[in-house]
Amino acid sequence: MKYKSKNIAKIAIIMALSSREEEETLKEEYKKQNIKTAAIDIGGSVIDSVSKIMERSVITAKRNGIIDDSHVNEGALVGATREAIEQIKNKALGFNVGGKIGIASGEEHLSVCIFLTIGMFRLDEVVIGLGHRAIPMKEELK
Repeated sequence: MKYKSKNIAKIAIIMALSSREEEETLKEEYKKQNIKTAAIDIGGSVIDSVSKIMERSVITAKRNGIIDDSHVNEGALVGATREAIEQIKNKALGFNVGGKIGIASGEEHLSVCIFLTIGMFRLDEVVIGLGHRAIPMKEELK
């Protein structure tokens, strides 16, 4: 199957919205479709955690075989993560948040989604950020 960026972005969003119990089932389901996925729980102050979010994204993506050790793939992941952070930063500024990062890769597409709930008084606001990058397919790296 030929994937489009929209397909992979949708899967990253689904991973970011999944519960811990759903993660493994989803990972196995997407693996059968040659799509690699991962999800990471995050929380705290977004502004204070930007470097930690980037670091955890790279480590998790490597552990799950989404990216290899090349600077091209690491740069693509960091760029997509940074793009997602930029989309959520203003809404989350000054608040404590909790949520998840979803990462998905299929063919030459890599998407990172950050989904957060923002605690405000008795209300829970939500925010979502999404980044995408093109990466070389595995056979192109050889």
